[in-house]
Amino acid sequence: QVQLVESGGGLVQAGGSLRLSCAASVRTFSTYSMGWFRRTPGKEREFVAGIAWSGGGGTYYGDSVKGRFTISRDNAKNTVYLQMSALKPEDTAVYYCVADNFPLWRPGRRPDEYDYWGQGTQVTVSS
Repeated sequence: QVQLVESGGGLVQAGGSLRLSCAASVRTFSTYSMGWFRRTPGKEREFVAGIAWSGGGGTYYGDSVKGRFTISRDNAKNTVYLQMSALKPEDTAVYYCVADNFPLWRPGRRPDEYDYWGQGTQVTVSS
């Protein structure tokens, strides 16, 4: 069983930055690929970023966040991060951390294919 706990959300002005963290309670964290999705009311969950078991194994980003967001991980701390910069009001959403029991991030998977989700953290970007 994997438990994920996100933190770091909050209110920020447009153009600002935030860093989200996701702490995983699993002994074999380094064997999981990790990612972030987000959801706004009335919309489907949107892929934000994904990272393989090792950062060198590849990182992936949704088109709307490329060049502004950076995903990273610290396997010694069982934590994955999402550094968000140049935030826009349209980035306002609940951000969820996911874990995939596969070492490489598999692009294109549907949200319902991930077994492990955090509870989410709200990010609000004011204009």
